Amino acid sequence: MSISAIITAAGKNSRMRKDQISRNLEIKNKLILPFNDKTVLETTIDNTLLSNIDECIVVLGHYSDEIMEAISNNYDDAVKFIINNPCDVGLSTSLYNGLSNIGSDFALCVTGDQPTVSTETFNKMINIMDKCKNPYKSISILRRRKTGLLTTAEGLGMPFVAPRINLMKYLKNEDDNLNPILRKIFADGYTFYGIKEKNKKELLNINHYDDYLSLVK
Repeated sequence: MSISAIITAAGKNSRMRKDQISRNLEIKNKLILPFNDKTVLETTIDNTLLSNIDECIVVLGHYSDEIMEAISNNYDDAVKFIINNPCDVGLSTSLYNGLSNIGSDFALCVTGDQPTVSTETFNKMINIMDKCKNPYKSISILRRRKTGLLTTAEGLGMPFVAPRINLMKYLKNEDDNLNPILRKIFADGYTFYGIKEKNKKELLNINHYDDYLSLVK
């Protein structure tokens, strides 16, 4: 099974900015905050690159210059960076743009603010898709509630593994968050497999400054 990774790193950073302003902190994009001697985004990229993927695409948008300047590792040919144009678009559009730049049959979809999701968990998601009976009508996803065969897509988001072409059909002409789209896919009869996290920190995205502090302790 050929699989590419799409890492979305194109958001407005609005919640983090508000938190930093309220704390009289220097305003920095959350993706370039320090994390394990790297940045948040670099940690996410590195964990993703170590998984069983064939290529990696990072989708930038807002603050793309700031993010690129902060990345100390240029990744040579291991990562391809693309920039949304226009940049003021929703997560679904960023993901669609990333999917448009890969040739694999399947995509591991990750957000840049998920540095705690381990390579081991990414590989569990990939392995499930590799072994399931009908991978083109299936999605493996980091669970938020139950594990195994899921009976609902409520509350779900990234990371997940999905068939590229089929996912693009649902994302095309949408400009939304992922959960409403995942619910549509589930309603159309796709099988969802919930993957158990390695630890509780894997379930936390860095949206607010307190999220960041809880993960760097």
